[in-house]
Amino acid sequence: MGVHIVGLGTIINVAAILAAGLIGMTVGRFLNERLENIAVQACGVSTLFIGISGTLRRMLVVTPEGIVTQGELMLIISMVLGSLIGEILNIQQRLEDFGTFLRDKSGNKGEGGFVDAFLTASLTVCIGAMAIIGAIQDGIYGDYSILAAKSVLDFVIVIVMTASLGKGAIFSAVPVGIVQGTFTLLARLIEPVLTQDALSNIALVGNVMIFCVGLNLLWKNKIRVANMLPGLVIAVIFSFF
Repeated sequence: MGVHIVGLGTIINVAAILAAGLIGMTVGRFLNERLENIAVQACGVSTLFIGISGTLRRMLVVTPEGIVTQGELMLIISMVLGSLIGEILNIQQRLEDFGTFLRDKSGNKGEGGFVDAFLTASLTVCIGAMAIIGAIQDGIYGDYSILAAKSVLDFVIVIVMTASLGKGAIFSAVPVGIVQGTFTLLARLIEPVLTQDALSNIALVGNVMIFCVGLNLLWKNKIRVANMLPGLVIAVIFSFF
Protein backbone atom coordinates (compact mmCIF):
# COMPACT_ATOMS: atom_id res chain seq x y z
CA MET A 1 0.00 0.00 0.00
CA GLY A 2 1.38 3.42 -0.98
CA VAL A 3 2.01 6.15 1.54
CA HIS A 4 -0.72 8.81 1.62
CA ILE A 5 0.90 12.25 1.64
CA VAL A 6 -1.73 14.64 2.98
CA GLY A 7 -2.15 17.58 0.63
CA LEU A 8 -0.22 16.05 -2.29
CA GLY A 9 -2.85 17.32 -4.73
CA THR A 10 -2.43 20.89 -3.50
CA ILE A 11 1.36 20.56 -3.63
CA ILE A 12 1.10 19.48 -7.28
CA ASN A 13 -1.29 22.35 -8.00
CA VAL A 14 0.98 24.96 -6.40
CA ALA A 15 4.02 23.56 -8.25
CA ALA A 16 2.12 23.71 -11.55
CA ILE A 17 1.22 27.38 -10.97
CA LEU A 18 4.82 28.29 -10.07
CA ALA A 19 6.15 26.51 -13.18
CA ALA A 20 3.50 28.17 -15.34
CA GLY A 21 4.42 31.55 -13.90
CA LEU A 22 8.08 31.11 -14.80
CA ILE A 23 7.13 30.13 -18.36
CA GLY A 24 4.70 33.05 -18.57
CA MET A 25 7.38 35.51 -17.44
CA THR A 26 9.70 34.24 -20.15
CA VAL A 27 7.00 34.54 -22.82
CA GLY A 28 5.95 37.95 -21.53
CA ARG A 29 9.40 39.42 -22.19
CA PHE A 30 8.77 39.03 -25.91
CA LEU A 31 5.40 40.81 -25.90
CA ASN A 32 5.16 44.50 -26.73
CA GLU A 33 2.19 46.60 -25.57
CA ARG A 34 0.07 45.73 -28.60
CA LEU A 35 0.64 42.01 -28.15
CA GLU A 36 -0.01 42.27 -24.40
CA ASN A 37 -3.36 43.96 -25.06
CA ILE A 38 -4.55 41.29 -27.47
CA ALA A 39 -3.34 38.57 -25.07
CA VAL A 40 -5.35 40.13 -22.22
CA GLN A 41 -8.43 40.34 -24.45
CA ALA A 42 -8.04 36.71 -25.52
CA CYS A 43 -7.60 35.70 -21.87
CA GLY A 44 -10.72 37.66 -20.94
CA VAL A 45 -12.85 36.09 -23.65
CA SER A 46 -11.59 32.60 -22.71
CA THR A 47 -12.38 33.22 -19.04
CA LEU A 48 -15.86 34.44 -19.98
CA PHE A 49 -16.61 31.23 -21.83
CA ILE A 50 -15.16 29.05 -19.05
CA GLY A 51 -17.64 30.75 -16.72
CA ILE A 52 -20.51 30.56 -19.21
CA SER A 53 -20.00 26.88 -20.01
CA GLY A 54 -19.73 25.93 -16.33
CA THR A 55 -22.84 27.96 -15.49
CA LEU A 56 -24.97 26.49 -18.28
CA ARG A 57 -23.82 22.97 -17.42
CA ARG A 58 -25.35 23.44 -13.95
CA MET A 59 -28.43 25.48 -14.92
CA LEU A 60 -29.68 23.58 -17.95
CA VAL A 61 -31.25 20.16 -17.40
CA VAL A 62 -32.45 17.87 -20.18
CA THR A 63 -35.85 16.27 -19.45
CA PRO A 64 -38.23 14.22 -21.60
CA GLU A 65 -40.22 17.44 -22.10
CA GLY A 66 -37.16 19.40 -23.23
CA ILE A 67 -34.48 21.58 -21.67
CA VAL A 68 -35.41 23.30 -18.40
CA THR A 69 -33.45 25.61 -16.11
CA GLN A 70 -32.75 25.24 -12.41
CA GLY A 71 -31.07 27.18 -9.63
CA GLU A 72 -32.13 30.68 -10.65
CA LEU A 73 -33.52 31.64 -7.23
CA MET A 74 -30.53 30.19 -5.41
CA LEU A 75 -28.15 32.02 -7.74
CA ILE A 76 -29.84 35.40 -7.28
CA ILE A 77 -30.06 35.11 -3.49
CA SER A 78 -26.49 33.83 -3.13
CA MET A 79 -25.01 36.51 -5.38
CA VAL A 80 -26.95 39.43 -3.92
CA LEU A 81 -26.74 38.47 -0.24
CA GLY A 82 -23.15 37.28 -0.57
CA SER A 83 -22.12 40.50 -2.33
CA LEU A 84 -23.72 42.62 0.39
CA ILE A 85 -21.86 40.68 3.08
CA GLY A 86 -18.61 40.89 1.13
CA GLU A 87 -19.04 44.62 0.62
CA ILE A 88 -19.60 45.14 4.35
CA LEU A 89 -16.52 43.03 5.16
CA ASN A 90 -14.61 44.76 2.32
CA ILE A 91 -13.01 41.49 1.20
CA GLN A 92 -11.76 43.01 -2.06
CA GLN A 93 -9.70 45.60 -0.21
CA ARG A 94 -8.31 42.97 2.17
CA LEU A 95 -7.19 40.82 -0.75
CA GLU A 96 -5.67 43.85 -2.44
CA ASP A 97 -3.79 44.63 0.78
CA PHE A 98 -2.56 41.02 0.87
CA GLY A 99 -1.44 41.34 -2.75
CA THR A 100 0.42 44.53 -1.86
CA PHE A 101 2.06 42.73 1.05
CA LEU A 102 3.20 39.91 -1.26
CA ARG A 103 4.44 42.43 -3.82
CA ASP A 104 6.54 44.31 -1.27
CA LYS A 105 7.91 41.22 0.49
CA SER A 106 8.86 39.59 -2.81
CA GLY A 107 10.87 42.62 -3.94
CA ASN A 108 8.41 43.68 -6.64
CA LYS A 109 7.48 47.08 -5.21
CA GLY A 110 7.93 48.80 -8.56
CA GLU A 111 5.64 46.34 -10.39
CA GLY A 112 2.59 48.48 -11.21
CA GLY A 113 0.11 45.78 -12.24
CA PHE A 114 1.19 43.23 -9.63
CA VAL A 115 -1.91 43.44 -7.41
CA ASP A 116 -4.39 43.32 -10.31
CA ALA A 117 -2.61 40.30 -11.79
CA PHE A 118 -2.57 38.60 -8.38
CA LEU A 119 -6.30 39.20 -7.80
CA THR A 120 -7.36 38.17 -11.29
CA ALA A 121 -5.36 34.95 -11.30
CA SER A 122 -6.25 34.07 -7.70
CA LEU A 123 -9.99 34.46 -8.26
CA THR A 124 -9.82 32.42 -11.46
CA VAL A 125 -7.93 29.44 -10.02
CA CYS A 126 -9.42 29.41 -6.49
CA ILE A 127 -13.14 29.70 -7.24
CA GLY A 128 -14.92 26.53 -8.26
CA ALA A 129 -16.04 23.10 -7.22
CA MET A 130 -12.88 21.35 -8.48
CA ALA A 131 -10.78 23.06 -5.82
CA ILE A 132 -13.15 22.09 -3.01
CA ILE A 133 -14.10 18.58 -4.14
CA GLY A 134 -10.51 17.77 -5.08
CA ALA A 135 -9.11 18.99 -1.76
CA ILE A 136 -11.67 16.99 0.23
CA GLN A 137 -11.07 13.79 -1.74
CA ASP A 138 -7.34 14.28 -1.23
CA GLY A 139 -7.81 14.73 2.52
CA ILE A 140 -10.12 11.75 3.08
CA TYR A 141 -9.20 9.19 0.44
CA GLY A 142 -5.75 10.29 -0.68
CA ASP A 143 -7.22 10.69 -4.17
CA TYR A 144 -5.63 13.74 -5.79
CA SER A 145 -6.82 13.02 -9.35
CA ILE A 146 -9.24 15.98 -9.45
CA LEU A 147 -6.56 18.40 -8.24
CA ALA A 148 -4.12 16.92 -10.76
CA ALA A 149 -6.61 17.65 -13.54
CA LYS A 150 -7.16 21.15 -12.13
CA SER A 151 -3.40 21.65 -12.09
CA VAL A 152 -3.27 21.17 -15.85
CA LEU A 153 -6.01 23.77 -16.37
CA ASP A 154 -4.38 26.21 -13.94
CA PHE A 155 -1.03 25.67 -15.67
CA VAL A 156 -2.40 26.95 -18.97
CA ILE A 157 -4.36 29.80 -17.35
CA VAL A 158 -1.42 31.09 -15.32
CA ILE A 159 0.98 30.98 -18.28
CA VAL A 160 -1.36 33.24 -20.25
CA MET A 161 -2.14 35.53 -17.30
CA THR A 162 1.52 35.92 -16.27
CA ALA A 163 2.56 36.69 -19.85
CA SER A 164 -0.22 39.24 -20.34
CA LEU A 165 -0.87 40.69 -16.86
CA GLY A 166 2.46 40.34 -15.08
CA LYS A 167 4.30 38.32 -12.45
CA GLY A 168 1.62 38.96 -9.79
CA ALA A 169 -0.29 36.03 -11.35
CA ILE A 170 2.41 33.64 -10.11
CA PHE A 171 1.53 34.50 -6.52
CA SER A 172 -1.96 33.03 -6.98
CA ALA A 173 -0.12 29.91 -5.79
CA VAL A 174 -0.33 31.35 -2.26
CA PRO A 175 -4.17 31.49 -1.93
CA VAL A 176 -4.45 28.17 -3.78
CA GLY A 177 -2.17 26.59 -1.19
CA ILE A 178 -4.05 28.19 1.69
CA VAL A 179 -7.59 27.49 0.46
CA GLN A 180 -7.10 23.95 -0.82
CA GLY A 181 -4.77 23.05 2.01
CA THR A 182 -7.38 24.16 4.56
CA PHE A 183 -10.11 22.12 2.90
CA THR A 184 -7.81 19.09 2.83
CA LEU A 185 -6.93 19.37 6.51
CA LEU A 186 -10.59 19.91 7.52
CA ALA A 187 -11.95 17.39 5.01
CA ARG A 188 -13.48 14.93 7.46
CA LEU A 189 -15.06 17.71 9.48
CA ILE A 190 -16.76 19.53 6.59
CA GLU A 191 -17.57 16.52 4.39
CA PRO A 192 -21.13 16.08 5.82
CA VAL A 193 -21.94 19.72 5.02
CA LEU A 194 -20.80 19.56 1.41
CA THR A 195 -23.58 17.43 0.00
CA GLN A 196 -24.05 16.87 -3.72
CA ASP A 197 -26.59 19.71 -3.83
CA ALA A 198 -24.20 22.02 -1.98
CA LEU A 199 -21.35 21.25 -4.38
CA SER A 200 -23.65 21.79 -7.35
CA ASN A 201 -24.66 25.18 -5.95
CA ILE A 202 -21.00 26.10 -5.37
CA ALA A 203 -20.18 25.17 -8.97
CA LEU A 204 -23.02 27.30 -10.34
CA VAL A 205 -22.27 30.39 -8.25
CA GLY A 206 -18.51 29.99 -8.67
CA ASN A 207 -18.76 29.84 -12.45
CA VAL A 208 -20.82 33.03 -12.51
CA MET A 209 -18.03 34.69 -10.52
CA ILE A 210 -15.45 33.39 -13.01
CA PHE A 211 -17.58 34.98 -15.75
CA CYS A 212 -17.31 38.26 -13.83
CA VAL A 213 -13.51 37.88 -13.73
CA GLY A 214 -13.61 37.63 -17.53
CA LEU A 215 -15.67 40.82 -17.71
CA ASN A 216 -13.06 42.59 -15.59
CA LEU A 217 -10.27 41.46 -17.89
CA LEU A 218 -12.09 42.98 -20.85
CA TRP A 219 -13.43 46.10 -19.12
CA LYS A 220 -10.81 46.81 -16.45
CA ASN A 221 -12.08 45.86 -13.00
CA LYS A 222 -15.59 47.22 -12.89
CA ILE A 223 -16.89 44.36 -10.74
CA ARG A 224 -15.54 43.73 -7.23
CA VAL A 225 -15.61 39.96 -7.60
CA ALA A 226 -13.80 39.28 -4.32
CA ASN A 227 -16.69 40.89 -2.44
CA MET A 228 -18.99 38.28 -3.98
CA LEU A 229 -17.12 35.35 -2.40
CA PRO A 230 -19.50 34.99 0.61
CA GLY A 231 -22.06 33.96 -2.00
CA LEU A 232 -20.37 30.54 -2.07
CA VAL A 233 -21.22 30.09 1.61
CA ILE A 234 -24.82 31.25 1.02
CA ALA A 235 -25.04 28.70 -1.81
CA VAL A 236 -24.09 25.92 0.60
CA ILE A 237 -26.62 27.10 3.19
CA PHE A 238 -29.32 27.33 0.50
CA SER A 239 -28.84 23.62 -0.34
CA PHE A 240 -30.33 22.65 3.04
CA PHE A 241 -33.68 24.34 2.37
